[in-house]
Amino acid sequence: MGPVVGQVVVRRARPEDLDAVGEITVAAYAEFTQGPDDGYIALLRDASRRDREAELWVAEVDGAVLGSVTIALPGSPWREIGREGEGEFRMLSVSPDARRMGVGDALARLVVDRFRSLGFETIVMSSLSSMSAAHRIYERLGYHRMPERDWSPRPGVDLIAFSKEL
Repeated sequence: MGPVVGQVVVRRARPEDLDAVGEITVAAYAEFTQGPDDGYIALLRDASRRDREAELWVAEVDGAVLGSVTIALPGSPWREIGREGEGEFRMLSVSPDARRMGVGDALARLVVDRFRSLGFETIVMSSLSSMSAAHRIYERLGYHRMPERDWSPRPGVDLIAFSKEL
């Protein structure tokens, strides 16, 4: 019998979580970044900035932070494609060591609950076109492709858009 894993608890990030969140986010995106000189790594690592400029939420099991998500409310500089009436989230990440433990699902449920409680009608998000495993999860959770909102922040970085009606 494998180890008994506790329940996933989702909560707002606290200052003592930020270093771990940054490292988990970098690790979760490692296969999608362009090596150590990729400027995006600094943004992934900067959990403190995301916590200041958006809502940073974490998922923990038995007191260990294993994942996070950034909720970009209207007015947040972290919003990319969100329009009026749409909630947007960014950088949903799960520690590579904690995959298939329900951490990502718990964070995805938090996103829906948070935006629903705020009265949003739709959730939108962008994902790298190469993140096919994440796309399957989003589709299972009721997100649909929105190709008319696909975009590229810089050459070679192709982002595809998804939405979910609440």
